[in-house]
Amino acid sequence: MTRMVFSGFGGQGILTLGEIVATIAMRKGMHVTWMPSYGAEMRGGTANCSVIVSDKVIGSPIVLSDVGILCAMNQPSLDKFLPRMKKSGGLVMVNSSIVTEKVAGEGFEVLEIDATNIAVKVGNPRVANMVMLAGFLKKTDLFTLEDITSVLEYRFAGTRSADLIPLNVKAIEAGLE
Repeated sequence: MTRMVFSGFGGQGILTLGEIVATIAMRKGMHVTWMPSYGAEMRGGTANCSVIVSDKVIGSPIVLSDVGILCAMNQPSLDKFLPRMKKSGGLVMVNSSIVTEKVAGEGFEVLEIDATNIAVKVGNPRVANMVMLAGFLKKTDLFTLEDITSVLEYRFAGTRSADLIPLNVKAIEAGLE
């Protein structure tokens, strides 16, 4: 069982990031929960989601502790969820464009990703979540780039965001570099 938390400011695509991971896992036949949480603000407030992926039935969708993977897009998210990391073997992914403090802790790997700055170079700062997804792809064996592309097409085809699919894929590829 892998417990994950994706967190940041509203408008950073945090809920979409978690939804993509959950959808991929579900397509692979795994048991999945996805639980969003966000403030009342449309943009700029806090947003996070918990995702649990397991090969067994999941008893509760709530992730209070033993977080295996944390994706923190800003400092408040890191401060809030870092204490919930499991004591060994976890992964903390940090958007180092925004989070400037070094992550302190033992027992987990830290991956600093210059996500926002890479997204700006790709053409849109709003695809920083896809750059973070590239880090997730690189460090876990849960899915492939083809899995992500398929879910992006499924999720956004036929919507007003459909024309952004190539930009999202470009951001993932830039993040992989």
